[in-house]
Amino acid sequence: MKPFEKTERTTLKRLPARGVYDRKLVSSILDEGLICHVGFAVAGRPFVIPTGYARVDDQLFIHGSQASRMLRTLKGGVDVCLTVTLLDGLVLARSAFHHSMNYRSVLVFGRATAVDEPAEKVAALVAFSEHVIPGRWNDVREPTDQELKATTVLVLPLEEVSAKVRIGPPLDDEEDYELPIWAGVIPLQLAAQAPIPDPRMEVTIEPPRYATAYKRQK
Repeated sequence: MKPFEKTERTTLKRLPARGVYDRKLVSSILDEGLICHVGFAVAGRPFVIPTGYARVDDQLFIHGSQASRMLRTLKGGVDVCLTVTLLDGLVLARSAFHHSMNYRSVLVFGRATAVDEPAEKVAALVAFSEHVIPGRWNDVREPTDQELKATTVLVLPLEEVSAKVRIGPPLDDEEDYELPIWAGVIPLQLAAQAPIPDPRMEVTIEPPRYATAYKRQK
């Protein structure tokens, strides 16, 4: 796949060697993540709002209530900055200065547009459900017409995009490698615990495998 083209906004100014424009890597980060942060401005005031998302090919979908100020603002065609970050480890160096984190992140710039056609909106909602919990959509009651009307779905094209990645051990000053101090990486990952049943549910209903064996795709 052709990599994303660098732009003035996606070209890394600090630690440019960590910049990645590979579409496959960007897609893998987006597919593993659950929460994005959406940056935008209202009347000159900046806002950053966390929300869920889903990727379908070269598009990102976000959704929420029609009463959402964020969605109403984005629907108006303002510039959007969307980020997704995965934390992979804590990097412990020999010096306080060189401590760091291993991470994978994606930065997306663009303008979102509304998805109004009912079938396309439902397809986007299916994508949300499958992104978070694959297989869940087939088990639940689908949205009513009224629920669909109360839901705003926006699509943001993946056109102006970059990733930033840090992996590996600490990078100390050469003279510090002789210090008798432990250094290395503490790996981190998102791990699901045992599902907790709704107290109002029939006790005879067994949790589905996608709940008992839940894990994020890598």
